[in-house]
Amino acid sequence: MYRMRSWSVRNARWLKRVYAGVEAVLVPLDPLLRRIGYERLDKPFAAVERMTKGVLLDSQNCGQCIVGFTGLACPMNCPKRLRNGPCGGVRPDGSCEVKPDMTCVWVLAWEGNKRFRENGYPIQTVQPAVDNRLIGKSAWLREVRHRAELKRGSAREV
Repeated sequence: MYRMRSWSVRNARWLKRVYAGVEAVLVPLDPLLRRIGYERLDKPFAAVERMTKGVLLDSQNCGQCIVGFTGLACPMNCPKRLRNGPCGGVRPDGSCEVKPDMTCVWVLAWEGNKRFRENGYPIQTVQPAVDNRLIGKSAWLREVRHRAELKRGSAREV
C-alpha cells in the first residue's frame, strides 16, 4: 500500500480532478439520494469508497476525508494520527520517527500539495479533530450532503 500512497502523491494533480469530478456528479443527485435515504446508502457507498480510496490513496476510511487538502496523502497513515501537520520527530531525511522505514505522511502531503498547482496551499487550512463516530462511514456522502445543503441555503437567500 505504501507504493500506492507514493504513486497517488506523485499523481496528485489529475487525481484531485478525478476526485472533484466524482463529487460534481454526486451533488446534483442529492434529491434522489435524500429520497432513498443517506443512512441507507452509507454502507454501500462506504464499501466502494473503502475499495477505491483504499487502493488508490491508502485511505484509512476515517469518514472525514481531507486528502484534497493534504496532497492526496491520507494523514490517518501517520502513526500518531496527526491531522494538521507533522510532529517534531520528522527526521532530516524526511522519515518518520515512529516508523523510520516510512517517509513522514506530512512530507508526502507537502509534495502532493505542491503538485496541485493551485493558488495558495490547501494544506495550510487547519482541520478539525477526527470524530471517531464517523470512522468507516462514507466521507463522499457527508460531503455531498454538506454541499447540497449549502446550495439549497444559497438558493433560498436569492
